[in-house]
Amino acid sequence: MNITELARILRIPPQELRDLLPQLGFAIGQKAIKVDNNTAKKIIKEWPFLRRQWEQKKMAAAMKKQDEVLPKEKKTISVPRVITVRAYAELAGIPVNRVLAELMKNGVFTSINEKIDFDTASIIGENLNLDVQLAEAKVEENDKEDKKLENILAGEKEADMQDRPPVIVVMGHVDHGKTKLLDSIRSTDVVAGEAGGITQHIGAYQIIRKNRTLTFIDTPGHEAFTAMRSRGAKVADIAILVVAADDGVKPQTVEAYRIIEAAKIPFLVAINKIDKPAADVNRVKQELSTQLNITPEDWGGKTICSPISAKEGTGIEELLDMVLLVAETEGVALKANPNTEAAGTVIESNVDKAAGPLATILVQNGTLRVGDQLCFNEVVYGKVKSLKNYKGEEVKEAGPSSPVKILGLKISPAVGDILNVGEGEKVKIRKIKSNSQNADNFLVAGEEAGEDKIPKVNVVIKTDFLGSAEAIEESLMKLNNEKVKVKVISKGLGYITEGDVKRAEDAGAKVLGFNVRMSPAMENLVREKQVTVKIFSIIYDLIKYIKDEMQLLVKPEINRIDLGRLKVLAVFRTESNSQIVGGKVLDGILKNNSLVAVKRGDDFIVSGKLTRLQSGKQDVDMVEQDTEAGIKYEGKPLIVEGDILYVYQEERVVDKI
Repeated sequence: MNITELARILRIPPQELRDLLPQLGFAIGQKAIKVDNNTAKKIIKEWPFLRRQWEQKKMAAAMKKQDEVLPKEKKTISVPRVITVRAYAELAGIPVNRVLAELMKNGVFTSINEKIDFDTASIIGENLNLDVQLAEAKVEENDKEDKKLENILAGEKEADMQDRPPVIVVMGHVDHGKTKLLDSIRSTDVVAGEAGGITQHIGAYQIIRKNRTLTFIDTPGHEAFTAMRSRGAKVADIAILVVAADDGVKPQTVEAYRIIEAAKIPFLVAINKIDKPAADVNRVKQELSTQLNITPEDWGGKTICSPISAKEGTGIEELLDMVLLVAETEGVALKANPNTEAAGTVIESNVDKAAGPLATILVQNGTLRVGDQLCFNEVVYGKVKSLKNYKGEEVKEAGPSSPVKILGLKISPAVGDILNVGEGEKVKIRKIKSNSQNADNFLVAGEEAGEDKIPKVNVVIKTDFLGSAEAIEESLMKLNNEKVKVKVISKGLGYITEGDVKRAEDAGAKVLGFNVRMSPAMENLVREKQVTVKIFSIIYDLIKYIKDEMQLLVKPEINRIDLGRLKVLAVFRTESNSQIVGGKVLDGILKNNSLVAVKRGDDFIVSGKLTRLQSGKQDVDMVEQDTEAGIKYEGKPLIVEGDILYVYQEERVVDKI
């Protein structure tokens, strides 16, 4: 075969093929024009393995060079049970690229923002000259970032600080009308754009009331988004707790209030849906008082409770006036320096196929401008190419308390990250295609060390927003139990790719897409590889699907129910695989279509099935104690007079997860 034709089949330049083949053990010279057909067939058949072998050699050579940056003596570090790659690199004092390379070597293809567990951290630590210990106390990574922002604000001179708009977070139980409340305030129909009327990710919006700007953050109410909701509260100055007048205090209402309490921010209660026939404002106030210890202002307490109808627009202006009143009382804290470099929190993050990484940031200090370079933990994330306000309009700058969408980032930040303008280390991001059939061996090895006997549903998650990916993973982890577990092989942003399909194929996983799509080429690949891909737009449906799949893996428990015993007094007929015998019921009862264990002396010699039962020459379904009966026994024909037949039934019990 002509070497040019072989290169075309393998999709590689001819000269690169000539360079590569000798390294893989084929005696083919630099000036070779042809390869004999047998050798060519062997190369084509083994090409995926050969190519992978070559890439591993290249990576090993590169890593050997990078090993100069590793600690000369073994270094001990303490890490929590879950840690991001970036934080792990910082603890180890090793460049993040070297940590990423070690993960890739072990089949873990991730980014600096993704989390790894302690087992993963420990295994890769062996090759990084690290002794990785499990930290006793779990420290929230975001606490460090919260203090970072506090330190930035504390470092500002009081004379430079100016009033800024208050940031209000809207929280409450699912379907109690949080988004509809914002619709009523902004006179826009956000609900119509959300699948199933459920908010799927954090959004931030601004309105003007009595010449004052107010910034609102709309957070999802479903329990799956607990982490996102917590972060929403951390960036807010005031909270509005929405409770439906016809539904009262619900589990997520309690959860939202606990988050507000933990964030230590002032709040109001909006009692929504007062237009409903079943609305009972006093009952809601009673529940708030008894369940949450919230005493309404008109009951002698300190909490403002405003009755509203977001649907009809009733009470909205009064609610906004109450928000302004609370903002005035908190005026001392609502200050920032607009004349400095910007710093703010990421409240939304996703990857656009055309535009690349996008992030919505709430500016909390300084002014963000087009052209500014943004960093996280002194790592450059990219320059701001474009800023869009909450209306989607292009703006040149954004001051404190302004939510803006950023275009121009090279790395996707995580929801909750605090970005600031400044100088930092530039990280080279390399995209490595995984052709390895063992791409998930590293993850599997981690499992084998512990819970390999528990059946698992392996999944690959792809979503449009990082917050959604985090929420889905958290919800799936809640499904885990002693009988069956769900294992997230990988998660990422954007459309489903060839790499996702290959990972799923290698790990026997299902690909779960949330608000993402597949190209026609990927659909063909999925059919070819016979990989299960499910795409959802509502999180409940995704969770229910995985719950059903997990249920299929739960093995039923077999409970034996003893019915009674029969002593064989006569054997009437014996055939190749059955017998007809007669006897007396010693105790209990006999039932037709039961199982039989035959006991002779002290030993059980055989088992079979009772398929026909007679009493007084009549077919019956049941025979009681001290009654003579005839039975047809199916099984090995070993029964003789004097044997005792133990009759029982088996009940299959399947635990619901």
